[in-house]
Amino acid sequence: MTRTSRPGRWRRSVAPLLALPLLAALGACASADDNSGGPAAAPAASVAAATDAPTASELRLGYFANVTHATPLVGIAEGFYAKALGDTKITTSIFNAGPAAVEAITGGSLDAAYLGPNPAINGYVKSNGTLLRIVGGATSGGAALVVKPGIDSAADLKGKKLATPQLGGTQDVALRAWLAENGLKVPVTGKGDVSIVNTENATTLQQFQDGNIDGAWLPEPWSSRLVQEAGAKVLVDEKTLWPQGRFVTTHLVVSQKFLADYPGTVKALLEGQVETNAWIAANPDEAKADLNAQIEKETGKGLAQPILDSAFSNIEVTDDPVASSLKQAADNAVEAGLLDEPDLNGIYDLSLLNQVLEEQGKPAVDDAGLGV
Repeated sequence: MTRTSRPGRWRRSVAPLLALPLLAALGACASADDNSGGPAAAPAASVAAATDAPTASELRLGYFANVTHATPLVGIAEGFYAKALGDTKITTSIFNAGPAAVEAITGGSLDAAYLGPNPAINGYVKSNGTLLRIVGGATSGGAALVVKPGIDSAADLKGKKLATPQLGGTQDVALRAWLAENGLKVPVTGKGDVSIVNTENATTLQQFQDGNIDGAWLPEPWSSRLVQEAGAKVLVDEKTLWPQGRFVTTHLVVSQKFLADYPGTVKALLEGQVETNAWIAANPDEAKADLNAQIEKETGKGLAQPILDSAFSNIEVTDDPVASSLKQAADNAVEAGLLDEPDLNGIYDLSLLNQVLEEQGKPAVDDAGLGV
């Protein structure tokens, strides 16, 4: 079912983003008690250059152990990040959800993280624009609505129960926006045309196998796992809802304080990322092997080859954060009742990334007018 020519909330230009939000999707954040992170505001000016800029003795980096985080997983496995960072020690942490990584940045225990668009939006506006900046992309694509056989349209979902990983998370917002555009009411509280439950991805697989849910909007590899292990089918590949099939799934955020104090380290991190993404594109089979080995290392279990192949084919590793899709994701969250219209001005600082890209003879990427 394709929707590439149909206008709607996935296509229209985003309404101006005003005022500050009342957030429904971000948990309570710990207060910063040291100088290594936290919500202290960084200088508003863009970090324009990092030649001979200060570097940190340690970089604490967070990411998820799944396919949509292929960039950090492969970059760590192949040593590209360590090489680029030089004398800076890299300490990694695995997270299961973006809000938890945002809380770690807020509390000062994490300097940078790969996460999805909605946790980044929530973290930025919850801190009144002082906590983080998006400094690069990582992954486009890799999310789908998978359902039981016999469900062939949005209308067939009326009265059904669907799952997403977390209320207000990236896939939760995508599902609510798509249902609303197809005439199905799903209030945040109270009964709607479709029930939405929020469960961890592994639990969602079991719930689907047990017949307790009728489908789920999930990132890879979980959408492929439900198809191949539980007999689900793809009702909506999210790529069909976006221009040129591109939308941000994972991007790199950095604490504003860390960015201001150590632009040289952030530039080095981006150099490692750019090298990693170029290597993945040139060596997809080796990259998949690295990815699976890292997933097994972090979770204790790798992916079966057919699932790995399917999931990997559904993502695009990219340094471009696809900033225009972030604006639309925010608009979708507003219309779903999960967010008041936020002011996202300054959420991006792509100056260091564009410096790295220029040095390597690659085209610059755009911040959709939301840069510092």
